Amino acid sequence: MHRILSAALLGLGIIAPPALATCLSDTDVAALFSAYEAGVPAANPVGLTASEGECSRDKFNAKMAARYGEPAGYKAGLTNAAVQQRFRHNSPVRGTLYAPMLLASGADVPAAFGARPLFEADLLVRVSDSAINRATNPGEVLRAIDQVIPFIELPDLMVSEPKELDGAGIIAINVGARLGVMGRPIPVSPGKGFGKSLETMQVIVRGDGVELDRGQGQDVLGNPLNAVIWLASDLARAGLALKPGDLVSLGSFSRLLQPRPGLAVEVQYLGLPEDPVVSVIFR
Repeated sequence: MHRILSAALLGLGIIAPPALATCLSDTDVAALFSAYEAGVPAANPVGLTASEGECSRDKFNAKMAARYGEPAGYKAGLTNAAVQQRFRHNSPVRGTLYAPMLLASGADVPAAFGARPLFEADLLVRVSDSAINRATNPGEVLRAIDQVIPFIELPDLMVSEPKELDGAGIIAINVGARLGVMGRPIPVSPGKGFGKSLETMQVIVRGDGVELDRGQGQDVLGNPLNAVIWLASDLARAGLALKPGDLVSLGSFSRLLQPRPGLAVEVQYLGLPEDPVVSVIFR
């Protein structure tokens, strides 16, 4: 890989540091996309700054859109302090979702659905009003969404050495977006009680009926709707905006967990209306 070879030569003092920030090369991005399509580990993107990671992500997503169509929405990643710590990055990051990634609750999914498959408790919201791009607090977000959707995200870290990924590397691989399982949509009530329930809900992950992990709403930026505010701001920085119908993944309410064949996983959201559940079965 050009970028990886350059980093090695720089370490040996054979080449000078680059004067300007650069993306991964077109060749490197093509190799990354080919590995994604094949479900095999890709070379780790190394030595990137956050802006270089964003540029590389945009190149990668151009290939994703050509293959899978226009975005269905976006994901805010690293919105949980524990996950930020794992990837040595102190702010959220943005990825793009495509319709073929989104499956119905109860889906039967290969445990090896990617090169480095994982699962985590997440939540989607659906945008109903472009005013969401001007929201500055959770109440304003709540008035611009019409559904909250239970969601098990199935990310793929996709590289040879996932433990070496940092924030810029996570950005470059589109925040690991691969698949996700959607539960029954919950209509949004704009009252304060609904917003508070998102903050105080208990999110429980079970595998074969045994609790594997749990979190709560406030684990995501104090209130999960703050992830939407951050995402809208990050999109605006790139000259983009959320639009009605877009789905937004809010981030992790649990640890990143490892699938295995035969494991039946469910996530329950205690405190949301009817304590909804979303599930996936790995084969």
